[in-house]
Amino acid sequence: MSTIIKICGLTRPEDVESVVKLGADLLGFVFAQSSRRVTPEKAVKISRNLPEDILRVGVFVDAPLNEIKDIAAFCRLDLLQLHGSEDEAYCAALSEFNLLKVFRLGRSQTAAKPEIENFWAVLLDTWLPDQAGGGGRVFDWRLAAPFAGSRFFLAGGLTSDNVQAAIAQTRPFGVDVSSGVESAPGIKDRAQMENFIKAVREADNRLSSKTQLSENIR
Repeated sequence: MSTIIKICGLTRPEDVESVVKLGADLLGFVFAQSSRRVTPEKAVKISRNLPEDILRVGVFVDAPLNEIKDIAAFCRLDLLQLHGSEDEAYCAALSEFNLLKVFRLGRSQTAAKPEIENFWAVLLDTWLPDQAGGGGRVFDWRLAAPFAGSRFFLAGGLTSDNVQAAIAQTRPFGVDVSSGVESAPGIKDRAQMENFIKAVREADNRLSSKTQLSENIR
């Protein structure tokens, strides 16, 4: 199975068009405070006429429930990415939606796998004090070990230079990139996006080849 690719923090129609042509699977629109924040109206405008197999993801941080539901309906979001301290009750109130819950890793304590069965998937990002996002920094990928075999996205400082190693080590369901394919916050670089997606697909092909070789040996 191919690694799912999510390009997040999209703010311009030309970037959305490039992402679709290059073969990404999920498009992320940030509705929380961020240099990549877009209004619901802008998100709709720049993501019109997407192919049916491309999913829209809305990124929120501890937003009021009614606000999330209104934006989800208005923007026709396929997934809600919860990037704050949303608790079990909060997530249960959004059970009608597909949820992508973020867990931030990197603090000194041993990482433990949380209860993730109620989410469509989880996203592992870098922990930073007093900051919701990962700041484009890589965390110790060994902390992803408790999530092995589950549906998780790997984020945090991924670029075309390190994503193949990340996939080989963690075997994620998907990868998420934002600043790693930008020339400036919210301004995507087409060449960097192309190189990133190409690197992911090459990593997939290597894993597929190894799996096939192992099966042949058996």
